[in-house]
Amino acid sequence: MSRTCELTAKAVMTGNNVSHANNKTKRRFLPNLVNVTLISEALNQNVRLRISANALRSVEHRGGLDAFLAKADAKELSQRARLLKKQIAKKLAEQAAA
Repeated sequence: MSRTCELTAKAVMTGNNVSHANNKTKRRFLPNLVNVTLISEALNQNVRLRISANALRSVEHRGGLDAFLAKADAKELSQRARLLKKQIAKKLAEQAAA
């Protein structure tokens, strides 16, 4: 399982530890990933995702998973999140037509 957020594509970054003597050694900056269960109101189901804590704040700020995915760029989303976005858009279109 890769250390990548499924919603924002935030991933591992690399850099250096720099000591007082200016010695540089490689290190990794890991994203703060959490396993969460989000509720999709359009689909009426729970969705388990592995997202960053920052993405969780963004989802809450935008008003839920459906609103976040509607506004998100498909290129940044994981394959599973893209599928969810399509399903939600289809369901909302059906509800609007009815």
